[in-house]
Amino acid sequence: MALSDYERPSVTTDVVIFTLQDEDLQVLLIRRKHPPFEGMWATPGGFVNVDESLEEAALRELEEETGVRDVYLEQLYTFGAVDRDPRGRVITVAYFALIPAPDIDPRAGSDAAETRWWSIYDLPPLAFDHDAILSYALERLRYKLEYSAVGFELLPETFTLSELQAAYEIVLGEALDKRNFRRKILRADVIEETGDYRTGEGRPARLYRFRDDAVAEVKARRLFP
Repeated sequence: MALSDYERPSVTTDVVIFTLQDEDLQVLLIRRKHPPFEGMWATPGGFVNVDESLEEAALRELEEETGVRDVYLEQLYTFGAVDRDPRGRVITVAYFALIPAPDIDPRAGSDAAETRWWSIYDLPPLAFDHDAILSYALERLRYKLEYSAVGFELLPETFTLSELQAAYEIVLGEALDKRNFRRKILRADVIEETGDYRTGEGRPARLYRFRDDAVAEVKARRLFP
């Protein structure tokens, strides 16, 4: 069979960017400037050109709509419900990234009316099937958090154990036992002391960092909770 014998669906990419700020897990959204769903909130994204890879398209659209660039993206999932886009048959490949809050300063680009951070736990009505995309992204993030060292990507370069535990609790949506958490995270051998301390109210707290030579996947069936 020849390619011309088949109808060609369009392909888009969508980008889910998570960060931790204001003691909350937040996601970057844009308010759509054009139909369909004009004025509604959505994940940054757009159509893939024939001369670019999926990741190139995702990074290009992210920069055009939010001004964000040089972000490491991981492919999340492909969403292909027949009726997901009112314009016709459109398949989207979703990507996601985890960014420490100070690392990016999003600003609405030419293809977006507005851009802002939203709590993943308190989202506005979303365009297309982006509620399903964000729900899946959160599920995947929680899974990776329990089985890998991915949580460190949400934190600054150095952090205290209390800050690390708070990050895990925000993402997982549940409290973790302090002694159990610290024992397991230290036993996983993915962090190391910096030799510095965070000073302030109370006793100085040791600062840690993610070990450069630590394996990405934690050697345990499930660390948390």
